[in-house]
Amino acid sequence: MTKISFGAHPYLLGFEQLERLVERTAKSGDGYPPFNIEAVAENAYRITLAVAGFRDEELSITVEDRQLVIRGRQAEDEGKRVWLHRGIASRAFQRSFVLADGVEVAGAHMEHGLLHVDLCRVVPEAVVQTIPIRSGRMGDTPAPVKRIEAK
Repeated sequence: MTKISFGAHPYLLGFEQLERLVERTAKSGDGYPPFNIEAVAENAYRITLAVAGFRDEELSITVEDRQLVIRGRQAEDEGKRVWLHRGIASRAFQRSFVLADGVEVAGAHMEHGLLHVDLCRVVPEAVVQTIPIRSGRMGDTPAPVKRIEAK
């Protein structure tokens, strides 16, 4: 029996990137820093990362090609400290989360060593399209599609 991928399924048109997104997400790095994802409302989410020891200016949050990227890099310790034990991680990190269409970053804040990134899904208005049926050859210029807003 042949396995059909998302992009090759005949009823899923325009989803060719879905398989690549799943593979890209599966290749995420190590488990640092640990994080939680919660649904805080029907169309709202919160990602919380444990970033103890990082200051606000040592963290960056960007959205790059539908991907939320959170980076942290601590400044070099210029002091002449002598460590007897160093168990608190201070390494740089990058965490990436693929965002679905319509999901936007609503804001971010730090509290007690936790970085909270709030996301919201913008629900588009339902649109009904009427597609005219033309007669003639296939190579003719298509007529514009008339959009009607659903009520």
